[in-house]
Amino acid sequence: MTGVKTGGIDRRRVVPPALVALVALVLAACTPVAEPMGDVGVAADRAPLTALVPDADPRAVQGPSTAVLGDAAVEPVDESPTQSLPTTVVSRDLTGALPVTVTDTSRVVAMDLSGSLAATVWGLGFGERLVGRDVSTTFPGAADLPVVTGEGHTVNAEAIIALAPTLVITDGSIGPADVVQQLRDVGITVVFVERASSFEGAAELAREVGATFGAPAAGDRLAERIASDVERTRGEIATLAPTDPDDRLRMAFLYLRGSAGVYYLFGSESGADDLIAGLGGRDVAAELGWTGMQPLTDEAMVAADPDLILVMSDGLASVGGVDGLLEDKPAIALTAAGQHRRFVDMADGQILSFGPRSAAVLDALARAVYAPETQP
Repeated sequence: MTGVKTGGIDRRRVVPPALVALVALVLAACTPVAEPMGDVGVAADRAPLTALVPDADPRAVQGPSTAVLGDAAVEPVDESPTQSLPTTVVSRDLTGALPVTVTDTSRVVAMDLSGSLAATVWGLGFGERLVGRDVSTTFPGAADLPVVTGEGHTVNAEAIIALAPTLVITDGSIGPADVVQQLRDVGITVVFVERASSFEGAAELAREVGATFGAPAAGDRLAERIASDVERTRGEIATLAPTDPDDRLRMAFLYLRGSAGVYYLFGSESGADDLIAGLGGRDVAAELGWTGMQPLTDEAMVAADPDLILVMSDGLASVGGVDGLLEDKPAIALTAAGQHRRFVDMADGQILSFGPRSAAVLDALARAVYAPETQP
């Protein structure tokens, strides 16, 4: 069974309102737990990917594994970036482009579904300007900030106003839009940036947020670092993944929320496709024509027959772990991944957080996919 195709959508465009509503529905029950503070399996102690010996047949690997970042922190490209304010930028409002003049970046709220915006602000070197966070922003240094999004990632205007921010940056992935508009009504500068659900988009986001801070040079440096780190990591992963396309792992990304009965299969243009491509896998949902995020069906799962399934850690826990998922969804148990119990999970606030940690996320996932015994 195939999903509904939406045509060739430019990922760098503003997310359509219908897709925003769908994302909000899917994530309504999602409340990621904070990531461990500090190092998680010290990065310096990890062998490089090129030094790992992958399993001879990655399709024959048995059992689940968890991808863990070597270091959950976001490293700034500059501790004191040069700024030039005021600056006028184009706000990518859902209703159309709007010129916005930014005069003060001393108190900032950067919010989106994945926590990528706050991580980008931190990566630029403006982390100390953040005064609030969305629920997905859980990296060290930001995890203790006041949360300004409520249940289902909805914007809490009162919580934001109480923090007296001089600038709010968002991407339209959380709302409602009229609530965000209320912030402008009380005099807060609000800038909408383009949503980045890809590695290329993460680099462009760095440039756009850098420009919003009046620090385009820092934006360029962070964009270049993201792109070069991802390119290097993908090259290292290529030494682990099978070279023959027919031998590459057939992968699928499932979004699970057992408490809400939510089971979604992520296809092309969801971000999961870029992740799977970066891991040297075959995106079986995209091969079936699935676009965006579609409710999972038994027919689709059986037709996809993935060798490995990627999931968020909290999502997997919400369905009772691997055992609970296979019991609740017998169609998954019929797949190669189900039969081998081959699930790779990663923290909710990390696995799809395209931004400064993109390469580190790929690195951690690659270890869990191709050499799971190396994971902590």
